[in-house]
Amino acid sequence: MLLSSPDALDARAALLAEPRMRAIEAWRARATSEARPLPHADPLDGGTAARLLLLLETPGPGAARLRFVSRDNPTGTGRNLRRFLGEAGIAREEMLIWNAVPWVIHAPGARNRAVRAGEVRDGLAMLPGFLDLLPRLAVAVLSGRVARGAAAVIEAARPGLPVIPVPHPSPTIVCTSPGIGARIAEGLAEVAAILR
Repeated sequence: MLLSSPDALDARAALLAEPRMRAIEAWRARATSEARPLPHADPLDGGTAARLLLLLETPGPGAARLRFVSRDNPTGTGRNLRRFLGEAGIAREEMLIWNAVPWVIHAPGARNRAVRAGEVRDGLAMLPGFLDLLPRLAVAVLSGRVARGAAAVIEAARPGLPVIPVPHPSPTIVCTSPGIGARIAEGLAEVAAILR
């Protein structure tokens, strides 16, 4: 179900108390602030049982009162995630989607903007604590330029964990070349093989 209505958002929020979401929600509550609001991880995904972390760049602009990092967001990126993950056969319960810079960087109602170097530095400093919440992690996908910057942080926190870089699934990126979608599909096929 797409997160395109208040009822859909409320139904998803009701699942945040599930056991696999409790530690993530507690971490999010500690890490969020008025200046740097963090959205919720999607409780339909694997939560703390996730074996795959798909790391995007930053939550997109939007004015929803309740926000989730989700393939079900009614955006072009969400649509592409649903397609690529579905084609790869990666089950929701196997994964968790998060962002290298996990808070909303856009002012309410503002357009998308580039992430600043200080935001990337601060976001990546939070990542080891987030990785600690995922004890079953078997692979990480770094999606886009900013997320690729997390490779060294992940290697330090989880030595030997397979890290697979892919292009960002934003329509703006995917539409630049037919090869972009193919690179995303190849990376996710590699992930599916690891998870099997």
